[in-house]
Amino acid sequence: MRDSDAFDEFYRATSARMVRYGYAMVGDLGDAQDVVQEAYTRAWRHWRTVADHPAPEAWVRLTVNRLATDRWRKISGWRAALVRTGPPEPVAPPGETSVLLAGALRQIPMNLRQAVVLHYLYDMPVADIAAETGAAVGTVTSWLRRARLELAAILAPGGPAAGKKLLEVNDVE
Repeated sequence: MRDSDAFDEFYRATSARMVRYGYAMVGDLGDAQDVVQEAYTRAWRHWRTVADHPAPEAWVRLTVNRLATDRWRKISGWRAALVRTGPPEPVAPPGETSVLLAGALRQIPMNLRQAVVLHYLYDMPVADIAAETGAAVGTVTSWLRRARLELAAILAPGGPAAGKKLLEVNDVE
C-alpha cells in the first residue's frame, strides 16, 4: 500500500503541471491528456524505479516528451501519405432509399434488426449469426423471415413508410 499512496501523492502534486507541459508539446488538450495518461501509466508500472529516481517528475516529463515525439512522427507519416495520394473522395449523402431503409429498420425489434443487418449488410451466414447472438439457427431463420415481412409491410407503397417518405427525406437535406 505504501507504493500506491506514494504514487497517488506524486500524481496529485505533478499531474496539472504535466498536462500543461503535454499541451505545450502536443498542441491539443485531448492529445496532451492521452500522452500524459500514458506516461503516468508507465510510471506506475515502473514505480519502484521511478520513485528511486533522483527526479521522478523529470522521468515522467521525458516519457511525455518521447510519447509526443512519437505522435508527431505518426502524424508526419499520415501527412506524407496524404500528400502522395491526395484527399479522399467526398462521401455522397445518403440516397432516398438508404434513408427509407434506415427509418424502416428503426421500426422493427432489435433482434430482428440485428439479424437483418448481420445477414444482409455483413454477409454473415445464419450459423454465424446464431453463434454471435446465442440463439438457435432456427430462431435466427425465423427472425430473418419476420424481419423481411415487417420491412416489406413498412416499405410497401401505401405502407407506414409512404406517409413518412417526404418528411424523412426532407429532414436529411
